[in-house]
Amino acid sequence: MTSKQKKELYRKLIHISLILLPLSYYFIFHYNRKLMFLVLVPLTVIALIIDVVRLEHRTSKRIFLNLVGILLRKHEFDNFTGATYMMISALMCIGFFPAEIAVASLAFLAIGDTLAALVGIPYGKRKLFNTAKSLEGSLACFIGCFVFGLLFLGPVVALAGAVTATIAEFSRIPIDDNIKIPIASGLVMSLVNMFF
Repeated sequence: MTSKQKKELYRKLIHISLILLPLSYYFIFHYNRKLMFLVLVPLTVIALIIDVVRLEHRTSKRIFLNLVGILLRKHEFDNFTGATYMMISALMCIGFFPAEIAVASLAFLAIGDTLAALVGIPYGKRKLFNTAKSLEGSLACFIGCFVFGLLFLGPVVALAGAVTATIAEFSRIPIDDNIKIPIASGLVMSLVNMFF
């Protein structure tokens, strides 16, 4: 395994801790959107401030890179980090989607994206559509999302969300996964939920 692959696995092990966000919305805040926003809005503002200061001031950037630079992807050195995008998508999901769909869509990011890397990096042999993504990683993403989705949603809605999250995860659309996966799956699940 290359150092780049090890770095990605470390990122994903931290990434799985993001499951605490949707689970908190369910278990701690009991789908209370206002209370969840009282927590999320300040955290999102802090993440935005850290990123803006880091991007605008050389000394701040150097300190930031010394602390967490090893976990950053190349494009995050001169752009917002995945954590900031995650906070923005959490606000959007909780603000616009029904509670169960918000929980599932955010969990799909934490679980699906993590499983795709944990399975795809060491075991992925069959590449999809000339991308770095593998069939094995995408299957792991789909299975993890679908199983979790069944805990909160009906099977048809969970299936639609899991398929969408998987497609978003391996797609080459140039939007950060932390926005792409939860928003795309949340939109599709909300539409399907109207009919099933």
